[in-house]
Amino acid sequence: MSKDIRIKKGLNIRLKGAASPEISGAPRSRTFNIRPADFHLITPKMVIKEGAKIKAGDDIFYNKANESMRFVSPVSGTLKEIRRGAKRVITDIIIEADKEDSYRDFGKTDLSNAEAVKARLLEAGCWPFIKQRPYDVIANPEVAPKAIFVSAYNTAPMGADYDLILAGKEEQIQAAIDGLKTLTAGPIHVGVPKKGNSVFNNINGISTHNVSGPHPAGNVGTLIGHVDPINKGETVWTIHAEDLVIIGELLATGHYKADRIVALAGSSVKTPKYYRTKIGAEVSTFVYDSGLNEENIRVISGDVLTGNQISPEGHLGYYHSVVSVIPEGDDYEFFGWNKPIFNKISTTRALTFSWLNPKKEYELTTNTNGEHRAFVVTGAYEEVFPLDIYPLQLLKSCMVQDLDAMEAMGMYEVAPEDFAVTEFICVSKQPHQKIIREGLDLMYKEIG
Repeated sequence: MSKDIRIKKGLNIRLKGAASPEISGAPRSRTFNIRPADFHLITPKMVIKEGAKIKAGDDIFYNKANESMRFVSPVSGTLKEIRRGAKRVITDIIIEADKEDSYRDFGKTDLSNAEAVKARLLEAGCWPFIKQRPYDVIANPEVAPKAIFVSAYNTAPMGADYDLILAGKEEQIQAAIDGLKTLTAGPIHVGVPKKGNSVFNNINGISTHNVSGPHPAGNVGTLIGHVDPINKGETVWTIHAEDLVIIGELLATGHYKADRIVALAGSSVKTPKYYRTKIGAEVSTFVYDSGLNEENIRVISGDVLTGNQISPEGHLGYYHSVVSVIPEGDDYEFFGWNKPIFNKISTTRALTFSWLNPKKEYELTTNTNGEHRAFVVTGAYEEVFPLDIYPLQLLKSCMVQDLDAMEAMGMYEVAPEDFAVTEFICVSKQPHQKIIREGLDLMYKEIG
């Protein structure tokens, strides 16, 4: 039986350029890139060298701290280049793809056998899709979670519509749910939009929650906070809804198919729509296919609040299902602080008028409209933060590295993405997500 969760605190950031519900096939990418930086706190140990031939699903590297955790190729081809940065840290692993993929065959998995499911997810490279809280890192396979959470409701600006990209994938999702249920004694909670036609309405073995409200209502952290908050000593797993398709495909067929339906969105895109591609593909294969309205742009792998800036010739991030293209805001607005503002979003009414048109769509740039300064106590964060946590106090406890205060403030159940909206409205221009990430890393190092 489904339950209703209504979120009142938050902020819908309506931007021009949302992807239209049309799915096209992206041209085959020539190269694919796996970035170890996408896997936080993972130190890669390469198992193949440049020039090696690989199939989709073959090992590329493993986690140096846990050799059973493998990271595999999304396509078949040749390992073209291993790029390194400072201190010889691996930054990019470039694979030159074959014209057609050939797959490593892992064989079907017994979905009733927990050990078989866990071993298959680890060896076939699907374990990185499972993250854990606390710490928002790839899950420790040795720790059983009290529950698993999936959000199938995307409220991020110009985010992908899960009802669209998951349509017709019931069989794979059901296989993934059947396998994952063996790995926890608790329930699998799924958040779906209250108004919609979610594929999860036809899935067995889950506890569905009808979620409504402004962003971040669709964040999995919001779902956790309203369903089953995390206490000290407890662990939950989180999985992106689209990754269940890849997991289910592996368990049912034995093939690692890293397919993605990606929303190409943003006011700089002429025809924003969805493209069928693969993890790590070149974004230029579909960005230029849709056309651009201007030259001075910023390409973001992910949504505009939490994504990573990449070059127009860059590659799709491992966990991303949207590519955002918006105007670069590198201009200066003369006396912009001293006149009425009609073309920007604000939660205040000080010379701003977005509150008069709550459904208006805006064409925002990357300009932050201000510079970094000390925290100003305004009470604004609490109005857009739906968790039972004091956001300002938690941020400050992270900045002063007070572990006791961080624990008391609820650090165990948050991730950087939960602070994306507070960062967006921050008059002090503080990097909230970076502060939370550094706080989580400190707790992981000191408490573990």
